[in-house]
Amino acid sequence: MNDVRNQFRFSSVLDYCRMAAVLVMLSVCIGSVCALFLWLLDVVTACRTAHPGLLFGLPLAGVAVGLWYFWFGRDVEGGANLIVDEIHEPGAGVQLRMAPFVLIATVVSHLFGASVGREGTAIQVGGSLASATARLFRLRPSETCALLTCGIAAGFGSVFGTPVAGAVFALEVLTLGRLDYRFLLPAATASIIADWSCRAWGVHHVFYPLMFQGTVMADGTLWHVNPVLAAKVAGAAVVFGLLSWIFAESVHRLAAVMKTVCPRTWLRPAIGGIATILLVMVVGNRDYLGLGVLPAEPGGASIVSFFGPAFYPWSWLWKLVFTVVVLASGFKGGEVTPLFFLGAAAGNVLAHALHVPVDLFAAVGFVSVFAGAANTPLACTLMGVELFGAADIVYFAIGCFVACVCSGKTGIYLSQRVGTMTLREARSRIRN
Repeated sequence: MNDVRNQFRFSSVLDYCRMAAVLVMLSVCIGSVCALFLWLLDVVTACRTAHPGLLFGLPLAGVAVGLWYFWFGRDVEGGANLIVDEIHEPGAGVQLRMAPFVLIATVVSHLFGASVGREGTAIQVGGSLASATARLFRLRPSETCALLTCGIAAGFGSVFGTPVAGAVFALEVLTLGRLDYRFLLPAATASIIADWSCRAWGVHHVFYPLMFQGTVMADGTLWHVNPVLAAKVAGAAVVFGLLSWIFAESVHRLAAVMKTVCPRTWLRPAIGGIATILLVMVVGNRDYLGLGVLPAEPGGASIVSFFGPAFYPWSWLWKLVFTVVVLASGFKGGEVTPLFFLGAAAGNVLAHALHVPVDLFAAVGFVSVFAGAANTPLACTLMGVELFGAADIVYFAIGCFVACVCSGKTGIYLSQRVGTMTLREARSRIRN
């Protein structure tokens, strides 16, 4: 990987202009596809809410998508990990059909109620379009690596409306603890243009109501870093990091069990679908289906709800169970939005226990659990700033970096490198 990426340089002004034109075109395309994807998610979520009986079709829908991948999409089933592997060790490239496959599969998952996210889809759309563009213009291997990184940045930045975080995430997710800044400018350019393109289609991102902007002192001044509050954030971040570890380990271990119990990949989603139906019956509501950004019914558990004064003691656990079950059984989508839900719900609980601002801890948990699970503390700190404002950046940074340390080297992206090994190889070495 290092040899190929070290070759990334422009030999002439013409070469630079050619790459810039390709990057702009790619970014506009990725932003537009992500806009379509977000619109489709809104449509199917509204449809599922209006027709609750769709949930009972989840096992059959999962099998249908599983068979579709089994017959026609085996070479793109690796998802985001396949794109990261291609950046590390360029080979045959990522097939263009990955984009429509994962987009349709994710929309189907949400239509029938699977507790999956959207970041995995956005990253795969960005990566597959980038790889196809590189083949179309016959780019060199080093330029292809750069374009794939930009594809990740564009997909992530546009789907969440966080272009700066998207650029840094694309660099940070590749190798744990190391950033290669040579790709920072093109990644930032791609992420910003893709975000503009997505918004130009009229897509609006959810507003999260963080009102806490610092502590008012006795003399009326505003103090943005309260030592006592910062210490409580650090303590809570230990819990957030442990939740990240539990989530990642649960998905990986249950997926291994599923492979043993049901060797047929296309049939495993039926298990996750049936389990989801049973879980809804046990819980007695549908709060943990789909993204969970907005409440399915008034007063229900959702990411936005956790920023308010209401207390949701067990929502974090239920979302964890719902999401682990469907991801381990093979449903397509992503982990990030469920991680946002898990973190915000845990922050809501800890805020009541520690007698601190609920909205602040919900926001810190929102970004910190994802930081620990993806090993991307810097990107998640910047995401906190882009979503909630810069006044609480110190608390976001404390939460993300402490959570990342406490989560260890376990992560949701097994192709992420630790030194010269992937996380998958590191986990295998530890077990042996």
